[in-house]
Amino acid sequence: MFAQSFHHRKVLVTGHTGFKGSWLTQWLVKLGAHVHGYALNPQPHERLYDSLRLSEQLDSDTRADIRDGEAIRKTIERVQPDFIFHLAAQPLVRLSFDIPAATFETNVMGTVNLLDGIRKAQCPCACVIVTTDKCYENREWLHSYREEDAMGGYDPYSASKGCAELVTAAYRRSFFHDHEQQIASARAGNVIGGGDWARDRIVPDLFRALFAGKTVPVRNKHATRPWQHVLEPISGYLWLAACLREPKQSGFSRDELCSGFNFGPQLTSNRTVAGLVAEVLKHVDGTWDDQSDPNAPHEASKLNLAIDKAFHMLQWQPTWNFEQTIEKTVQWYVDDKADKDAHKTTLEQIEQYAIDACEFGLSWATVGSTLRT
Repeated sequence: MFAQSFHHRKVLVTGHTGFKGSWLTQWLVKLGAHVHGYALNPQPHERLYDSLRLSEQLDSDTRADIRDGEAIRKTIERVQPDFIFHLAAQPLVRLSFDIPAATFETNVMGTVNLLDGIRKAQCPCACVIVTTDKCYENREWLHSYREEDAMGGYDPYSASKGCAELVTAAYRRSFFHDHEQQIASARAGNVIGGGDWARDRIVPDLFRALFAGKTVPVRNKHATRPWQHVLEPISGYLWLAACLREPKQSGFSRDELCSGFNFGPQLTSNRTVAGLVAEVLKHVDGTWDDQSDPNAPHEASKLNLAIDKAFHMLQWQPTWNFEQTIEKTVQWYVDDKADKDAHKTTLEQIEQYAIDACEFGLSWATVGSTLRT
């Protein structure tokens, strides 16, 4: 997988204790990478990192705030990573209304600190800055957003991620053009999968209610989102980083690859929140209740991503459809509820995803190793 780009390579993951960070870290370890983490301690309700026993698998584990520029710089200088995946963030829309300043400090200045640390350390590396589909100025269009569309954001979280994209572009043009550092950004849609226990997200809220025997509260049933399994964008992040390191694998130049990429599902996975809940309830018993609140904080009602660029430049596309995504997500939570080994379940899903991608003929899973020279 990924042309063995990560085998015995040093990889720094910021935000490795979070939901996506934990899945990414587990996959990197499986690929034979020497993984170094940089993050805050997970919140008590965020159990995935500990469930996967990742502390036993890392080469180093730095617990520090991404807003601490000196700490991230020293970590980069110490690790001298070949790859960096920047996921450390305040990731919740509704929470950003409560802590707007902290959201901007973390998501914007945290990105500045990371990129400035790379600049000062002058270590050659491929870096993927992970933002979100919400970085775009959302005009509630029916058509999908493309990488050249304007950055924006109604709420503090979305705006902070749009700012992080502008920061990334500015640093790339000002300091990393024609240098040994390759910087790209990745924008993913609504990511779901086992082990997400964040507050105010539909899937963890749903399973908390179901497992407690309660009715599922749904606050925005008509909102449409590009639902995708967590392994989908992570496969994109990994392949983008591998191609940044060795552009021959994609056939495009470093300048073309050092840019923003959308990683979203097929259009058939753009479903309403009500549709998502209904699909989950095909696998587990339960009921849901419409708790729409006209006075609730603003959330976008329509949001889709165009993935043509990732398809044409990276030969990347999603592997699992909407039904498979829900099935795998439900399986993980049900197994966890039954006290099955989360580490084993997670590895099995990574393995199955890679097998399915190989059968699907995706380049990162099949032909990448033959493209290396």
